[in-house]
Amino acid sequence: MPPMRRKGDLPEKTCAQCGRPFSWRKKWERVWDEVRYCSDRCRAEAKRTPRKT
Repeated sequence: MPPMRRKGDLPEKTCAQCGRPFSWRKKWERVWDEVRYCSDRCRAEAKRTPRKT
């Protein structure tokens, strides 16, 4: 079994929609590079609002 990691040692990103920081999750292990939003709510909101160019 791999050694435990502290929550503070996990990588973080900033949500593209709300701007809040969020931490790595086990379910995102294989797709961490593709994750842009902190939640389903932010992802749905991003689809509803037009992008600023």
